[in-house]
Amino acid sequence: QVQLVESGGGLVQAGGSLRLSCAASGSIFSINTMGWYRQAPGKQRELVASITNSGSTNYADSVKGRFTISRDNAKNTVYLQMNSLKPEDTAVYYCNVRARDVYSIPGDYWGQGTQVTVSS
Repeated sequence: QVQLVESGGGLVQAGGSLRLSCAASGSIFSINTMGWYRQAPGKQRELVASITNSGSTNYADSVKGRFTISRDNAKNTVYLQMNSLKPEDTAVYYCNVRARDVYSIPGDYWGQGTQVTVSS
């Protein structure tokens, strides 16, 4: 089993910054893509940003230039630096990891979610 522990959410004023972290642990053989999704009330979950094990990144258009995703492969941790936050960024943010366990079985793993609230 692979476990994900998220941290870093909270309440911030518009224009402020937050940094989310997500650490993967457990029976991990290898990790491929790590990413962040978010889900606002009444809306579908959407991709915010992702990063491959080679460092290639992908961002939603709505966050380009404001958010930065990074990872520390030695720590099996992914980060999301969020700057210039807007009220429309308010959502529950979920970490997602695509990994193979020690039996080399691929899996898609999710964190428990962390609330980000941006006040106007």
